[in-house]
Amino acid sequence: MPIVQEPGTHGRASGGDGCRPADGSATASAPSGSAGSEPSAWFRRFRQVPEPRLRLVCFPPAGGSASLYRTWRRWLPDDIDMLAVQYPGRQDRLNEPCIDTMDLLVTGVAEAFVQFLGLPVAMFGHSMGASVAHEVASRLEQLPGFTLDTLFVSARVPPKHIKPRSWDTEDDEALIADIRRLDGVNAAILDDPDMRALMMPAIRADYCIADTYRPRSLAPLGAPVVAYVGDNDPDVSVLQVRDWCEITDAGFDVAVFPGGHFYLISAEAELVHDVVRRLDATWQADGAPSVPMT
Repeated sequence: MPIVQEPGTHGRASGGDGCRPADGSATASAPSGSAGSEPSAWFRRFRQVPEPRLRLVCFPPAGGSASLYRTWRRWLPDDIDMLAVQYPGRQDRLNEPCIDTMDLLVTGVAEAFVQFLGLPVAMFGHSMGASVAHEVASRLEQLPGFTLDTLFVSARVPPKHIKPRSWDTEDDEALIADIRRLDGVNAAILDDPDMRALMMPAIRADYCIADTYRPRSLAPLGAPVVAYVGDNDPDVSVLQVRDWCEITDAGFDVAVFPGGHFYLISAEAELVHDVVRRLDATWQADGAPSVPMT
């Protein structure tokens, strides 16, 4: 479920990795609340796209941040505008209160996204982020001006298979052990006591979201859904992800990559190329020409 990323200057809006608030300013506003934050606080752009045909919105997993997707810009074509969601309580939002319920998190993202209505939208969510993306897409589909092109869900069981665990009764060591189980390499940062103190509030809040999330009965999406999974994921099986087909009235497909729960790191180029290939296919179906990837 989680991926651990350094919460300091790495990935900040003014940092060297090109992370900026989606409004293009150098720093994000410091909001007084979380769900009511400034819209620009919720999204990061890692490059500018002057004339996009589509927006790809990427949701990080538990314990993760927008910078997980910063290198996707290498593989995206020049007409796809990517927005990476930045949850409160990490990186450049470190001083904001963390959100520990799915409903508040979805509300914050959905309300902030209204400023971006007008273009077709695709959403990609990894692990817990897949559930957030599904909930946000379902809520936004009710709004005029929102067109969902495709929902991509990665390394996450579908709603019918979600089985909450009582993480609120576990100590920090138990959470860290679970992080190491899924993401042993990146979890090494938690060996530093100072980094652990900075990161644990967000990690615990995200685990609380996963613990208390009870999927509602949502209307089927009117757009295709693609489910991705690693062939060696200890928590999510290929058989389970096939049941994501139940959330859509449109097309559905499954793609399996070599790797574990965080296959998307080692297979980043292949994954992004597959996402773009599928987006190009839906675009061409509407009569538009293909644009080569850069």
